[in-house]
Amino acid sequence: MKVSEAMHKGVNWVTPDASLSQLAKIMKNDDVGAIPVGENDRLIGMVTDRDITLRALANGRDPASLTARDVMTKGIVYCRTDETVEDAIRLMESKQIRRLPVIDDKKRMVGMLSVGDISHHNGREFMGELMMAVTAAHP
Repeated sequence: MKVSEAMHKGVNWVTPDASLSQLAKIMKNDDVGAIPVGENDRLIGMVTDRDITLRALANGRDPASLTARDVMTKGIVYCRTDETVEDAIRLMESKQIRRLPVIDDKKRMVGMLSVGDISHHNGREFMGELMMAVTAAHP
C-alpha cells in the first residue's frame, strides 16, 4: 500500500512565530498532536504536544512569551506519497517517531501519516510491534 492511500490529507502548518496558544487551539480544533512549522515555503520543524509540555511548561518558561520556533523539533523527517507504508513504518521505527509529514513529487506537503492512520490498514500484531519500536526509550 502506498503512503498516499493511508495518510490523512489537508494538514495545517504554522509559521515559526505562531504562539503556543495558537498551536494549542489548532491541535484542539483539528484533533491532532503535531503541527508542522514552515518558513519561506519550506518545512523547518514540527511542534508536538509533547514539545509544548517538555520544552515550555516543564522548564518553567512563560508559555505566553514562547513561539513555535522556541519549542519545535528542528529538521523534518518526512516521507513521500509514492513510498510504501512499509517504508514509512521502517522510518518511523528507526527515528522513533509517530507522525510523518508527507510530501509529493513537487516537494509540497500534502498530508500526514500517523501511527493511527497505519493502524486502520494493518493488523493488531503488527501495530504492537510498531508501537513498541516508536515508544522505546531514547538512548
